[in-house]
Amino acid sequence: MNKKLIKHAETMKGIISINSKGAGFVAPLEADQKVNKKRLKDDDLMIQPEMLGTAFHGDEVEAEIIGKNRYGRNEGKITEITKRARTKFVGTLESAKNENNAENAPLKNSSSNFFLVADDKRVYVDIFVETGKDEKNKLIEQKAKEGYKAQIEIIDWKGENGHPTGHILEVLGKKGDNNVEMHSIVLEKGFEIGFPDEVIAEANALEKSEKPIKEKEISERRDMRNVTTFTIDPVDAKDFDDAISYRELGWNEDHKCEIIEIGVHIADVSHYVRPGTALDTEAHKRAFSVYLVDRTIPMLPEVLSNDLCSLNPHEDKLAYSSIFEIKKPTNNHHPLEIVSKWFGRTVINSDRRFSYEDAQGVIDAKQGDFVKELLALNDISQNLRKEKFDKGAIDFETSEVKFRLDETGRPIEVYKKERLETHKLVEEYMLLANREVAEYIYKATEDKQGAAGIYRIHDVPQEEKIAELAIFLKAMGYDITLTKGTISSKEINLLLKKIEGKAEEALIKTATIRSMAKAIYSPVNIGHFGLAFTFYTHFTSPIRRYADLLVHRILQNHLTGGKISQDEFAKYKRIAEQCSAQEIKAAEAERTSIKLKQVEYMSERVGQIFEGTISGVTEWGMYVEEKNTRCEGMVRLRDMSGDYFSLDEKKYAIVGEKTKKVYSLGDSVRFKVLSADIERKSLDYVLVD
Repeated sequence: MNKKLIKHAETMKGIISINSKGAGFVAPLEADQKVNKKRLKDDDLMIQPEMLGTAFHGDEVEAEIIGKNRYGRNEGKITEITKRARTKFVGTLESAKNENNAENAPLKNSSSNFFLVADDKRVYVDIFVETGKDEKNKLIEQKAKEGYKAQIEIIDWKGENGHPTGHILEVLGKKGDNNVEMHSIVLEKGFEIGFPDEVIAEANALEKSEKPIKEKEISERRDMRNVTTFTIDPVDAKDFDDAISYRELGWNEDHKCEIIEIGVHIADVSHYVRPGTALDTEAHKRAFSVYLVDRTIPMLPEVLSNDLCSLNPHEDKLAYSSIFEIKKPTNNHHPLEIVSKWFGRTVINSDRRFSYEDAQGVIDAKQGDFVKELLALNDISQNLRKEKFDKGAIDFETSEVKFRLDETGRPIEVYKKERLETHKLVEEYMLLANREVAEYIYKATEDKQGAAGIYRIHDVPQEEKIAELAIFLKAMGYDITLTKGTISSKEINLLLKKIEGKAEEALIKTATIRSMAKAIYSPVNIGHFGLAFTFYTHFTSPIRRYADLLVHRILQNHLTGGKISQDEFAKYKRIAEQCSAQEIKAAEAERTSIKLKQVEYMSERVGQIFEGTISGVTEWGMYVEEKNTRCEGMVRLRDMSGDYFSLDEKKYAIVGEKTKKVYSLGDSVRFKVLSADIERKSLDYVLVD
């Protein structure tokens, strides 16, 4: 929540963070610095578990400062919850009669009552679920069983060391079932699986009224159906929201050169999803499609995302396009020179649906469907990529893990996703469209009072974070040059070049990424540090991101000379904040589903030996990441034999007291899988010689 927190003489208002051990921290924030807010570490207020009152992680609270602990840190107690972050939780139902809390003995009389043990381990107290009181909820409650997952809503919590009380919203099914666990992840992060009836009704009505496309609509658009166009997407993709067109326009006398036209065509979702509709309200609320290991939770109903809006091959489709005329490059190092650009609504007809692998095969073999176009587009994309890095973009390319699942959803293989030239090809044209649209919107609004756009911004790194990174890198054997406390993108790229191919590469890349500011949405343009772009927005994925849909509307408003309302900036600021918050939740859901499958995979390999890299060290042990699957587990100090080992914080290492054996970040080790806790999504390893 981007809210300015205020510290008073003896009290503090802020957002509380609670860790898995039940300790809370309330942090005031200093005044805005550009868009980011900077935490004042010295003013963090620690809240011991017994002083939390009824606060949960993320709540807006008021706390009383009660003194300092033996380490000199301010401590306090929560005096008021001013705003709940959430009241709905997902977890496992346990029979109330099994609860070992004497204070709740009166609640144990009914075997139909439950306690919900929340999936979020920061929820430090079980939630009492009393059934049979609400006749309307009777059918849902009848499905409740011990060991089943459920979503509940807290309706009361008076504190006094008791349990919060809630009622069941939905029973998901038996714990451990793949569909149940995936459903749990989605609900826990605040998203929903299905759509409200009115949203589905609107989507179905649109399909009936808008398909096929009316001739009047086609006549009002630029017709690109006769231009070679294709999509390039993952092999299992069902929604195609971007396509690329290519044609050679021949010699241009004005520019004395050959001209090539490249079109970046994006599904025109804004034509179908209009402001004020139930569809728009729902898309705004979700803000993102959520991509789990085995499924997608779409932002829009499938009739839109997979059919009406999707740029399916051999079908006339409505698009919003960025069309560029460029000088034909003479070599692969020739900077791209755009001689004209056009933005607007089009109608297209894709000639081919390529997977990344299919398109790569054509490029590698130099033969196949649209080989001329693919080779030319690939050459130009390499020019774009080189130009981007020459200007200071950071190459944070990291490998992703993918899973091969059996029919029950259990992982039978984990592998690193190969990044092909065609991935980079598509990426460069999407970046081109995004930056050019952002610049157009910025220049269209800069002289209009109250006008705004939605930009994708990435601030420069904070000095504190970079100082911590420098210390970490020093311990890893690398030095970086800082200028006035900060780091240049050029210096980061030099570092990434040094570590390329080394065992510690992934570790240092991760640490460097974490030291960067988070890219967010904002109505204020400050540029994008990581991409080295002065202007940048998200325009190319309106099927799965609400911000892109909004950018389409903003762009159309400027292209058609629409009026600029005075409250536009405030409206876009609220939407930008909400989209940024939802993006974090969607990413957390994706990571949680990956971690679940990694733990499930290793749970069937307990006792087996693997090779890994030390990825983290703490006072209780070291984290080790398996080299191929990236399954990370904990080697606990108590399980390390042959010496007494402890953490050397300055060296980021675990050191033996007698042998002086050192285990440092980035070291390669062999380990055995000791145990797997699927519920906690954690793995325990032990080192082997």
